[in-house]
Amino acid sequence: MTISGAETDRGELERLLQQAGSTYDPQGVEALIEGVLGAPAEVGTSWHVLVADPMTPALADALEALRAAKAKAYHHGLAAEDFERLPRAARLGRLRQQLAAQNLDGFIVPRADEHQGEYVPPRGQRLAWLTGFTGSAGVAVVLRDRSALFVDGRYTLQASAQVDTQLFEIHHLIDEPPARWLRTALTPGAVLGYDPWLHTPHDVERLRAAAEKVGASLRAVAENPLDLVWSGRPAAPIAPVVPHADRFAGESAQSKRVRIGRGLAEEGAAAVVLTMPESIAWLLNIRGGDVPHTPLPLSFAILRQDGSATLFIDRRKLAPGLERHLGNGVTVMPPEELGAALDALAADGGRVQVDPATAACWVFDRLEAAGAQIHRAADPCLLPKACKNLVELSGTRAAHRRDGAALTRFLAWLAQEAPKGGLAEIAASDRLEAIRREGEHFRDLSFPTISGAGSNGAIVHYRAMPETEKRLEPGTLYLLDSGAQYLDGTTDVTRTVAIGEPSQEMRDRFTRVLKGHIALALARFPKGTTGTQLDAFARRALWQKGLDYDHGTGHGVGSYLGVHEGPQRISKAPNGQPLLPGMIVSNEPGYYKTGAYGIRIENLVVVQPADDSAEREMLGFETLTLAPIDRNLIERSLLDDDEIAWLDGYHTRVRETLTPLVDLETARWLAAATAPIGSG
Repeated sequence: MTISGAETDRGELERLLQQAGSTYDPQGVEALIEGVLGAPAEVGTSWHVLVADPMTPALADALEALRAAKAKAYHHGLAAEDFERLPRAARLGRLRQQLAAQNLDGFIVPRADEHQGEYVPPRGQRLAWLTGFTGSAGVAVVLRDRSALFVDGRYTLQASAQVDTQLFEIHHLIDEPPARWLRTALTPGAVLGYDPWLHTPHDVERLRAAAEKVGASLRAVAENPLDLVWSGRPAAPIAPVVPHADRFAGESAQSKRVRIGRGLAEEGAAAVVLTMPESIAWLLNIRGGDVPHTPLPLSFAILRQDGSATLFIDRRKLAPGLERHLGNGVTVMPPEELGAALDALAADGGRVQVDPATAACWVFDRLEAAGAQIHRAADPCLLPKACKNLVELSGTRAAHRRDGAALTRFLAWLAQEAPKGGLAEIAASDRLEAIRREGEHFRDLSFPTISGAGSNGAIVHYRAMPETEKRLEPGTLYLLDSGAQYLDGTTDVTRTVAIGEPSQEMRDRFTRVLKGHIALALARFPKGTTGTQLDAFARRALWQKGLDYDHGTGHGVGSYLGVHEGPQRISKAPNGQPLLPGMIVSNEPGYYKTGAYGIRIENLVVVQPADDSAEREMLGFETLTLAPIDRNLIERSLLDDDEIAWLDGYHTRVRETLTPLVDLETARWLAAATAPIGSG
């Protein structure tokens, strides 16, 4: 079937739709495909179920032909060729013209969407469209005669390469944040615009204080001026939203709703507005595919004391049977109805809970305008989601066994292929992904793989591209940070491998990183301890040599949800959240020598009650990740007896667990890779 827009083609498609019992007409299918093209490529053909279930082969072929035809003409404005069609300078010029039309002297463009999440769909990639910068954190400020881009230390090199520095000054997001820059860049009387959907109240308060300090003002815009000049802006993503089975979740959605609703009542709140898709996915036991690498259905929700909920979502995304899964306690409404629902909450007179750290300013503005009593408090799903139940923990252990077997198969292959000299970063990471995809319950990678050889390994959030990738050369280190999304768990693991013979300095640095990793793995701490208090455990051996690393030591991890999950973390940065049983965090100290090599050793661990008797309630970590640590990089003389015992014990567990899951050749390699370090 050819798709050219001819009436005969539409007629044939209409016949196939009717034959399959679909409620769609050709025009509706075309609109649906616009959303599919705005979703990650991992959606594949799964969207067919939204059109008809069961799907006929002829209709499936027709749908894919139509999607392919529309994809050829699809330009989201973010690709290299799009910047050739409309260069950065022209984009900036268009925005400034629109600012003048709205009587604004400047505008703030964050790397954020309405949900303030880590991953943003193409429709929300405003910062990338304007500047070309594709990192996961940043903000731009555009004034009439001056513009600046702010990025953190992970992205300074990337920003310099992607952004026209004649158009944008580049500043460090932490050392010189936008609020400080604005105090010197704004003039008295200037009006700085912002989109209240793209900032939290915390953000706005800082920016307003900076503007007012110099006699300028901050103004919320009704229409985002950048959206108005972004011609061909992608549609909101459409990927199927499906149930997440209780056998993986460990608790029914109804039980969760009632439990969280009871907590609201205890807090004196009539309802809570949920804006984080992760919380909604966890609460309702649903998963989606609207953003890369995290199974999120972009949506909003209101949960009430009695456990009833309203889900604000594009109904076209709901897979057949989902509303039956949601049950009578959940009402589905379009996202456009959220404002009216907030007005109704205010009219009811009860306190409405909203999280000022994660919810958009727009939500607060709407509630305040309607006269609501706002209770500012943390999203009530955060802690229950972070503390995994027994079913989730059993699932994540199973996922880590399968993932460990896949990574071990890859490492055995790498040991054979790398010495040949022809292997490069992208081919290596592609091989690992292919092996992972063979595993049961695999759904996606959990983040873009960091595959860094030699000096690229020193770039903490490096992503291999054809123009930047290096070969795995003898005498260098190869850093591989990767993970996967499985229905029963989310993984994240880093291994650093010596290609050929490492230098003595490499061994020293690697062993110091390993000592920090082991110190954290062995840590015992009283209940109430935060990750901030434990962070130095992982750094001590490096500090003794005058060394350190500039990233956090550990982040929370979800259960078939975000690979980065709060509120727990292990970091120098102050964090008041105690580590609690069931929380999964990463253990990933590192060392990076700019221009030379990078080292990181990462396992995921889960907080568990310590089994030793003590005067106080003590906690510790159970290591989940199973994969060998490169013995060739270990300087044995730097390890004490307890560290050697941990390493040999860990390797014994890796070997005994994974050997039955891998082929005979890999098993032989694994036996040597996990031999006690005293044996050679």
